[in-house]
Amino acid sequence: MEFFPLFSAVLVIAALFSYLNHRFLRLPTTIGVMVISLVASILLVVLDHSGWDVRGPAVGYLEQLHFREFLLDCLLSFLLFAGALHVDLGQLLGQRFVILSLATVGVVLTTFLVGALSYLAFGALGFEVGFGPCLVFGALISPTDPIAVLGILKKVGVPKSLETKITGESLFNDGVGVVVFSVLLSIVAGGRDATVQGVAGYFAQEVLGSVVLGLVFGWIVYRLLRTVENYQVEVLLTLALAVGLYSLTMRLHSSGPLAVVVAGLWIGNSGRTLAMSPVTREHVDSFWELIDEILNVILFVLIGLELLVIDLSSSMLLAGVLAIPLVLAARFVSVGGTVTLLKRFRTFTPGAIRVMTWGGLRGGISIALALAIPPSVPGRDLILTTTYVIVIFSILVQGLTIGPLVRRVVGS
Repeated sequence: MEFFPLFSAVLVIAALFSYLNHRFLRLPTTIGVMVISLVASILLVVLDHSGWDVRGPAVGYLEQLHFREFLLDCLLSFLLFAGALHVDLGQLLGQRFVILSLATVGVVLTTFLVGALSYLAFGALGFEVGFGPCLVFGALISPTDPIAVLGILKKVGVPKSLETKITGESLFNDGVGVVVFSVLLSIVAGGRDATVQGVAGYFAQEVLGSVVLGLVFGWIVYRLLRTVENYQVEVLLTLALAVGLYSLTMRLHSSGPLAVVVAGLWIGNSGRTLAMSPVTREHVDSFWELIDEILNVILFVLIGLELLVIDLSSSMLLAGVLAIPLVLAARFVSVGGTVTLLKRFRTFTPGAIRVMTWGGLRGGISIALALAIPPSVPGRDLILTTTYVIVIFSILVQGLTIGPLVRRVVGS
């Protein structure tokens, strides 16, 4: 089936599930549509076991849509640009040491903690998974998902300084996490030897190169915005920046997510204040807020439907459930260590460690990375199922309880 009919079907389902959530469940939109999508997936599985051949065709359609490519090559550029566009750069720079520490050292530390703990846990359950694949799992589950974080945190009333830390970390640790994941996967899947020089060069190409590209093309579009006073043209320029830059950086083997975030921060701050009229700002904001809402709903519907392609054996599900506290413990150690060290130099909101640990949501990017693991890697199906269970728990349980937690420990 061609892409357009598939996308049309997903869009219709997303609209229907959004209506059902708004009419009956009244949960936050992204969480509500994912709940309905999960229920629909479970219903298809039950009908399939009852003799109705409905799961097979549904799985076929999902496989043709290619969730990994659809998210990483299509949706991600829009969602990251929309998220970065509304982040205050001044506040972000004020928290730069915390964000940089969590997005780099925190990701690497969590990767190795999760890798070691999951290696022990999987072995205790009788799964023969090497330490290398467990490190790959640690890398893909360590970064917090900016899409999930931005979609939920902005509705729960987190204090601004704390929201900036969590949001900034999620925007930048994604790019770092993908680099760590790519390096580890190339070693495990391709047998490539890792040298300090090689890893440093790859990191520079992926991270530093993408930051430079984001600054350069963000500046170019900023200059173009200053020379025109037409909101239709200016909205189109921001759209071209988001998709064109992401496509270019991926082709140059740099980090598309980081480049788009840097460009979005540039346009969302200097571009908004110095290159846009009030009318243009209103239209740009409305356009990207709508894009963000629509694509988030589509993404969370697809996350729920991915249940159909996950191995649901009891042993796999048990491994996923047991991995949840391990990942949270690793996140707690990473965040707690960073905050404790930096408390000597700055003040943190009361309860910051607990809120940042619980608010570090995982989402579709982790699933997409798990799907990118070649079938030849030992334990690939186990890693995929475990990742899916953690993501569902993160969005449903952590996403629905972060608000009450903030009100209890922060008092906001």
